[in-house]
Amino acid sequence: MNLLSKRNLILLKEMVKTDFKLRYQGSLIGHLWSILKPLLLFTIMYLVFVRFLRFDDGTPHYAVSLLLGMVTWNFFTEATSMGMLSIVSRGDLLRKISFPKQIIVFSSIINAAINYSINLIVVFLFGLINGVPFTANIFIIIPLFIELLFFSTGIAFILATLFVKYRDMGPIWEVILQAGMYATPIIYSITYIIQRGHMGVAKIMMMNPIAQIIQDLRHFIVYSGATISWDMFQNKWFTIIPYLISLVMFGIGYLVFKRNAKKFAEIL
Repeated sequence: MNLLSKRNLILLKEMVKTDFKLRYQGSLIGHLWSILKPLLLFTIMYLVFVRFLRFDDGTPHYAVSLLLGMVTWNFFTEATSMGMLSIVSRGDLLRKISFPKQIIVFSSIINAAINYSINLIVVFLFGLINGVPFTANIFIIIPLFIELLFFSTGIAFILATLFVKYRDMGPIWEVILQAGMYATPIIYSITYIIQRGHMGVAKIMMMNPIAQIIQDLRHFIVYSGATISWDMFQNKWFTIIPYLISLVMFGIGYLVFKRNAKKFAEIL
């Protein structure tokens, strides 16, 4: 069945609208939580890690860099976590209608992307208040977000497939995300690691597509002195590894999901 048929696109649109409406249903301030949640988390982390523990590496506009890293990580967390739950949560629909199951995962990713775009507006407003000199470099976010989409969607496909059979993947993925957040330059930067003489560790960390994306965003949007992988490797071929990982992850995830999709309705 053609994934891009008119019928499937309408179904995808309705899923996205339904998920967006239900996101904060029953809460007092509704979708304002899309803005308040990252701001509250940012405030806590800024006070604890920057003001108290001094994780600041001394670069200008560090608070904006921290917020940008946080909302980018939040997109990855939301896209993969909601993507993992998406097939199971739509089990009733799977048993009634025949359609490409990928649509369900895509709807979760699109909702996470909508939330991310709202958060980015907050980041840019905060940056303007903080005196960040935004230039045309902000458009770098388009290719970097495409890379982030490929990586996140590939992982979401794998998690959704596994979660249908193994519900233990839920708590396991929560632990992995928690560990991943501290292993990714969000609260601190790669510059902070390098300043402490851990160049080897920094190079390994920059193989992670999320780390590479966050550092590139900081470099091109917030402060041009922020360290990126291009500055760290003499052999520039190493700099393309995170991009390749994103593409390979998407390909593997899609193939794993498609191979198992026909069995979902039976299992559920």
